[in-house]
Amino acid sequence: MKIFYGVQGTGNGHITRARVMARELYAAGIDVDFQFSGRPADKYFDMDIFNGYQVLTGLTFNADHGQVSYFKTAREAKPITFLKDVNGLDLRNYDLVISDFEPVTAWAAKKQKKQVLGIGHQYAFSHKIPRAGSDPIAGRIMKYFAPADITVGLHWHHFGQPILPPIIDTPATPKTVIRNKIIVYLPFEDQHGVIRILSPFKNFEFHVYAPETVPSSHEHIICNPLSRDGFQKDLYDCYGIISNAGFELASESLQLGKKILAKPLHAQMEQISNAAALQQLGYGHVMNELDSSVIEHWLHDKHAVQIAYPNIAKVLVQWIQGGMPEMTTDFIETIWNTVEVTQIND
Repeated sequence: MKIFYGVQGTGNGHITRARVMARELYAAGIDVDFQFSGRPADKYFDMDIFNGYQVLTGLTFNADHGQVSYFKTAREAKPITFLKDVNGLDLRNYDLVISDFEPVTAWAAKKQKKQVLGIGHQYAFSHKIPRAGSDPIAGRIMKYFAPADITVGLHWHHFGQPILPPIIDTPATPKTVIRNKIIVYLPFEDQHGVIRILSPFKNFEFHVYAPETVPSSHEHIICNPLSRDGFQKDLYDCYGIISNAGFELASESLQLGKKILAKPLHAQMEQISNAAALQQLGYGHVMNELDSSVIEHWLHDKHAVQIAYPNIAKVLVQWIQGGMPEMTTDFIETIWNTVEVTQIND
């Protein structure tokens, strides 16, 4: 079997999910070609697992000071380049096309009448899941940005819908946790503002990761460039994480039992909905703005949730090899019955 796999590269969550899928696809002996779009080629990092890949411009969303800017997004879009990429992508020699919300792949397959399998969190929004911050533009983006013929939506909970748990690595539970160590990943915020709001909490050690690092004059605030390995090492033994409300990082944090404080990106329906789901499920705390009082309360709150999710990537690869039969209610229930949720209060 030969697969073409398109991945939205605007956020790191899609790439993280693709790394897990790549490992299982390769282990099954499947030939896969990966394509990424949504950021400049020199901004990708830790990509060795993909055994060579191609990068296209694609479409991306632009944010400014913690809020999606539709004006900036439209101004910096390159529709002619996008159409050229769609028309130039030849998918004739592939048995299956997969899109993780990657628009060039999805629209090229549609144009060539190739069936597309959509795998990702965004595809869960075609079902009745917690939703907030919606508007007509957001709704149309979810529907038409990267259309697929068969979709597999992913979420932290099933909400009574035919969706699956997250695709994440399943590491062992950390033996040692540093109780004052906090990871901060707020890439869409002004990093000087992030440092400023964290500076009073000197009893905690903040490890800040951002696309563009700024110098910190505070010993308890360590600023780091983006690094998959470095981030994972810090995430493994930290006590909690302050981040935007992206799906994949929250999934990893829940798997490891880290407490979560999420600040959703304004005007981004997916992140606002993720924050609503975290609150509804009792899986994390939310702040709509960078708020020192909310941060202080959260820092001293000992409650966290740990969720043991199964290896969904392996399940999906086996399902693909089996011809992608309809996912029955029994099939989905069997998977969710293996999920274990533990409350942590120490």
